[in-house]
Amino acid sequence: MGIRRELEARSFDQTLVRWILRFAGNPNISVRLWNGDEFQIADGNPVACMEIHDRGVLFELMRSPSIGFGECYSQGRIEIDGNFRAFMVELTAGVTKRRRRSHYGPKLRSLIHAARVNSLALSRHNVHHHYDLGNDFYKLWLDDRMVYTCAYFEDSEKTLEEAQVSKLDHVCRKLQLQPGQKVVEAGCGWGALAMHMAEHYGVDVIAYNNSHEQVRYARERAAAAGLERQVTFVEDDYRTISERCDVFVSVGMLEHVGLANYRTLGALIDRCLAPDGIGLIHSIGRSHPAPPDKWILKRIFPGGHVPSLGEMAAIFEPYQFTVLDIENLRPHYAKTCAAWLENYDRVADRVVDMYDETFARMWRLYLAGSSAAFETGTMQLYQVVFAPQDNNSLPMTRAHQYPGSH
Repeated sequence: MGIRRELEARSFDQTLVRWILRFAGNPNISVRLWNGDEFQIADGNPVACMEIHDRGVLFELMRSPSIGFGECYSQGRIEIDGNFRAFMVELTAGVTKRRRRSHYGPKLRSLIHAARVNSLALSRHNVHHHYDLGNDFYKLWLDDRMVYTCAYFEDSEKTLEEAQVSKLDHVCRKLQLQPGQKVVEAGCGWGALAMHMAEHYGVDVIAYNNSHEQVRYARERAAAAGLERQVTFVEDDYRTISERCDVFVSVGMLEHVGLANYRTLGALIDRCLAPDGIGLIHSIGRSHPAPPDKWILKRIFPGGHVPSLGEMAAIFEPYQFTVLDIENLRPHYAKTCAAWLENYDRVADRVVDMYDETFARMWRLYLAGSSAAFETGTMQLYQVVFAPQDNNSLPMTRAHQYPGSH
């Protein structure tokens, strides 16, 4: 009787695994259970093996695939034997393919999420959750300037450091910065763009950020560089911005704004931007509206929303801004996240010492999953340049974006 029950249990376990793999779009991976059973349902050599250490993992994956995988990997109940990033690319591609066949569920969940409003207090809480982990944590694996947004790899041989400087210049050229202009930056991170604009383009910058840790660091860096008269860092929410400006720029903040606040952001830009001004919003995006990943929402970016271009239109259309240029830097962000992951893996033991094993694994999964999302096209990276509709002082071509190309 005991043998029969064991055989029935093993058969049931294998049925669950096959169902989970089908739900994940039949990725080309193998699965090894705690009892040594190993199998796959896709053809070809698997890119990696997912090791499941206890039966409870199967039920976690059945109940909520995203949260179940994220939590179980973070806890060490799932291990990946093989190239972790390649595994995540294969898994993400499979899940994305399966989701394309579903139409109504994602739309309904997206509508539910769109109704959520990030209040000032909630926005501060969400920012603190991600960015106030301590500057020392981010210093371990970011570049020297602490740029935590997509780099710009003009050629594949560029280092992360070089590509981040290229991104800063790419943004500045799109904004056609001129000495003496006043720039407002919403969501400035550790201040790299604000200081780069001031130092290399001669503009005056007022930069807003909710994160105490980031603002403190940015002020120290600006003072050390002798830029404190040109750059002012304000520890406050973007919704308190009131300064008039020639240029408005936001790099990597829109993901935290919340869909319900897009019109509010558009109204703010409309009030602040001069009639002959120009603006740029740089944001992670999607090719179509969809809800955020549940595990990312729970553990990494609470309150976040990754918009489609259509959803971003709520910022521009009500205030008659003209969209001048849209560039998708998706491949650049896949490469950026891969570089971050490589840096992170070199210092993972130090992250464990600073926090714990679960935290270290959680962030490894986040970085690998992000790189996979951009590589498979699940996520995009949009840079949108815009201006008041009657601004006729703008150049006729994009030549200013690519100096030396003509």
